[in-house]
Amino acid sequence: MPVETRNGLVAGFGAYLFWGLMPLYLRLLVGLPAADVLAHRICWSVLVAAAVVAISRGGGRLLAALARPRLLLLLTASAICIAANWLVYTWAILNGHVLDTSLGYFINPLISVVFGVVLLGERLTTLQWVAVGCALAGVLVLTIGHGDLPLVSLALALSFALYGLIRKQAAVDAITGLFIETVVLVPLALLWLLTRPNGGFDLPVPTIGVLAAGGVASVLPLMLFGFAARRLKLSTIGLMQYLAPTMVFLLAVFLFGETLDPWRLLAFGCIWLGLAIYSVSLLRPAPLSIARDSR
Repeated sequence: MPVETRNGLVAGFGAYLFWGLMPLYLRLLVGLPAADVLAHRICWSVLVAAAVVAISRGGGRLLAALARPRLLLLLTASAICIAANWLVYTWAILNGHVLDTSLGYFINPLISVVFGVVLLGERLTTLQWVAVGCALAGVLVLTIGHGDLPLVSLALALSFALYGLIRKQAAVDAITGLFIETVVLVPLALLWLLTRPNGGFDLPVPTIGVLAAGGVASVLPLMLFGFAARRLKLSTIGLMQYLAPTMVFLLAVFLFGETLDPWRLLAFGCIWLGLAIYSVSLLRPAPLSIARDSR
């Protein structure tokens, strides 16, 4: 295995390990309102991202990005999406809905596929349509079994898929993009904290330390992922993305003791089947006729 590929795999696994263990971090903050945790995460993230931009001498990239109005508009939209995603995710973890977050991120790749078809005019193979159908079946199973839509899961999947769609249109590196997104969000975060007792900092020092760590927990995985993405095949990255929701699923069931009732298990089974089919479709070689046409 080439050294670059091995380094990419290590970085990729590191990124998804961070994301998969995020519930352990957030559970340290149980008792705090989700909006407060989000506001702190934004404030600390902008500081960490600014430090990374400075250390990596990314000022030129930042200035170039700030000079592009369309890019700034896209990053403003993506900032709204990621803030909504972080808020729902934080609320779910703090309120004992860890399984719902796992389900949401398992659904996410298939929601992204649907967005690609509807909004970008992408074409799916038969296997990929079957995979999307399996995901829809999983959502229907939960809706029928529990009597309502899995709103947390759908909100996470939709917001992150929309975030990915917007960022795909924004030609900017991950750290510069995150820095601009958090700069967009920081005024609202600070305004929110100013409405809290003593500016949202009337907390024990250890709690402030945990909140500050949220900045590192937001930026470091993105750096690792960016490093990995430049060194690995897209299909490899696509398969690795299931690591984080799998870890969250295992934490929910075996550490946090959340109930995996038959309806949930059947829903997860449908979605896992869909993901397996979708992964197979990505790994299959292109038809010969298409290969000929591309020459």
